[in-house]
Amino acid sequence: MNMRSLLSSVLIGAVASARSMTPMATIATARLAHRKTPGELFLLDRPMFKYGALAMGLGELAGDKMKTAPDRTVFLGLLARVMSAGIAGAALAPRGKEKAGAAVAIATAVPLAYLTLAGRKQAMAKIGQTKSGLIEDALVVAAGSAIVALSTQKPAVPAHMSYR
Repeated sequence: MNMRSLLSSVLIGAVASARSMTPMATIATARLAHRKTPGELFLLDRPMFKYGALAMGLGELAGDKMKTAPDRTVFLGLLARVMSAGIAGAALAPRGKEKAGAAVAIATAVPLAYLTLAGRKQAMAKIGQTKSGLIEDALVVAAGSAIVALSTQKPAVPAHMSYR
């Protein structure tokens, strides 16, 4: 198997390591824009899941700055990363390689969660929880958005709407 074909899945796994819901939220946003993912994705075509993913992504960005926010490496945090990375990794993998895409995304997200947590703790010690969280948010959301934008296809423009 060509690992280059799974690069988007690996990268979205890295995004999940820092923000568990961002992969799902960025793919939900792409689906709302009628962009097609390379892999089969039925779950986020359902409005409840699509809008739920967006709400959870926004909620996570807000909640991460709270003093009571748990570390991303607690059981439920890792479980959320596994689920989000797996679904997003499958969606960004080439058709027919969804299982491999899910596997590499998860294999990237879980160990990197420990590294991104260590980096965040160092940043918190230097600049505080809110500032370090906002910087991490900006980097992770930008990365997730870029990965999904580059990995999905724009909707076809009907012939009657073209500018010829």
